[in-house]
Amino acid sequence: MEDFITNIVQTSFSIAVASYLLVRMEKRMEDLTKAVVELTSVIKSKEANETEKRAAT
Repeated sequence: MEDFITNIVQTSFSIAVASYLLVRMEKRMEDLTKAVVELTSVIKSKEANETEKRAAT
């Protein structure tokens, strides 16, 4: 019985730590995703401007 309780405590602690880290990292992942999307749009607009400049000359 004592081994059973020890296993439950160890498993619960691992699950709690993993859950905490996942929740904490979720916000950062969302911020990084937004930054990548914004960077992609900036790069595309810069490429479009370069293409227009080349066509104009």
